[in-house]
Amino acid sequence: MTIVPWLQGNPVAITVCDKHGIIIEMNDKAAEIFQKDGGKALIGQNLIDCHPEPSRSKVVDMLAHPALNSYTIEKNGVKKLIYQTPWFEDGAMAGIVEFSLEIPFVIPHFVRT
Repeated sequence: MTIVPWLQGNPVAITVCDKHGIIIEMNDKAAEIFQKDGGKALIGQNLIDCHPEPSRSKVVDMLAHPALNSYTIEKNGVKKLIYQTPWFEDGAMAGIVEFSLEIPFVIPHFVRT
């Protein structure tokens, strides 16, 4: 798998793992965010090993029972939306993709009909 070029320079960090939790792709932003942990050298490593509890158990559960996991975090004065979702190949769960993007602390919310 290769991330398409227009996602490489995107400000959204994208990390993809296979159904066993092995990181198979990262875009440039994800590699930058995880530079202290190895950046692109994390490709081929197990995503589960990169997480402390309780996150580790959540990832294991998501791999066993595909489901969406989304939440916001604040770290070093930056608020982010983390969106983790299964991805599929030929109708079968193939792994998890994580999107991480910076968002404003106050963000408009619209209800559309």
